[in-house]
Amino acid sequence: MTRRIVTEATDTCRRQLELEIPGTEVEKTTERVARDLARVARVPGFRPGKAPISLIRRRFAEEIKGEVLEKLLPEHLEKAVTEQKLSIVTRPQVDQVDWTEGGGVKFRAWFEVLPEFDLGDYKDLTIELPSMDIAETDVGRALEQLRERAATYAPIEGRPAKDGDFAVLNVLGMPADGGAPIRSENVLVHIGGDETVEGFTQNLRGAQPGEEKRFDVAYPAEMPDPRLKGKTVSYTVNVMELKEKKLPALDDAFAKDVSKSSSLEELRAHLREQMEKARDRRREELIKEKILGLLLSRHNFPVPEALVEQQMDTRLRNMVRALVAQGTDPRGVNVDWAALRARQRAPAVDDVKGEILLDRIATAEKIEVAEEDLEKELARAAEHSGESAQALRARLTKEGTLDTMRSKLRGEKVLEWLHRTARIESAAK
Repeated sequence: MTRRIVTEATDTCRRQLELEIPGTEVEKTTERVARDLARVARVPGFRPGKAPISLIRRRFAEEIKGEVLEKLLPEHLEKAVTEQKLSIVTRPQVDQVDWTEGGGVKFRAWFEVLPEFDLGDYKDLTIELPSMDIAETDVGRALEQLRERAATYAPIEGRPAKDGDFAVLNVLGMPADGGAPIRSENVLVHIGGDETVEGFTQNLRGAQPGEEKRFDVAYPAEMPDPRLKGKTVSYTVNVMELKEKKLPALDDAFAKDVSKSSSLEELRAHLREQMEKARDRRREELIKEKILGLLLSRHNFPVPEALVEQQMDTRLRNMVRALVAQGTDPRGVNVDWAALRARQRAPAVDDVKGEILLDRIATAEKIEVAEEDLEKELARAAEHSGESAQALRARLTKEGTLDTMRSKLRGEKVLEWLHRTARIESAAK
């Protein structure tokens, strides 16, 4: 058999395999297929199984040819791939099939393979981390956030509105382009607040309860709300109430109200503990990110386009799921999904490169995922999906994604191993 590998370009993972099946094998298979067909074919003038093979081959030539190709092409392609030790990641596409009557069959298959490259230095990496100490000021900010959430709003009487006050409004907005009216009732607006549109602040200073204000607001083009983006809206605003925020005193009573702590000091200690745990989790994530980034900077190789496309789709699906989890219908979001997907290309390439690198290191260091590790991950995932671990395993096996879970676990084990061998240094302030 003639075999020839063609590399389309050194910077891609696309390969072509040109094969030729000898005529003797083609003829032998054709004869066998024809005889099998003769046993069941109905040919006028002949009882089933009694028609001459020569007649069967002429009458059912196309059917026989199709079945011969279905038998021989995958078989020879698989042998050639195994002999060439190619790691195919896409289903081979076959074309340029040339069947010479009475002779052999030539054809071409093209596909993508995992890249071949030499592993560079990946041991004893040096990772620089920023300072992640928890200061008293950080704990203080967390306490202030708790105070903000526990704040109450008291009515203001006897004076007009000023910066820092909160106005309760009934709002009617009419877009200048004739779009749908904007209606809101009992909206709490912070006068002079960073989050408040300047047009509202300017027109609400000095306002009194019961007043009606009319004014226009021109919104910038970068406004995230598509109803307001780049539009001018004419507002009619009725001031229902004025209120001022009252923050609770920072004392033991406050600590008991907002937590299970018995004192302010105990609440401080609890907040610090939570912040330190979050810091430690973030530190672990950052170390792994930096390890992976360092590995990527030391290895330059092409990646299969098919895997990049899959990763781009995965990233986009994760964004959609995040919107749904927040209660947002993705269909109602003013987003150019095609452009958003295209912007995922660079990080998707790094994702695929990272997976390939970690897999190569796992093989080099003989790092594997034990069945016990897989069972624990299945149990953890089952808690979130509402299935039993057994049902989840069966579903993932049927979908062909159980190996994906195993591969991710293997990658995590490699990162943990690299972390243990890495030298962690603090960045200079």
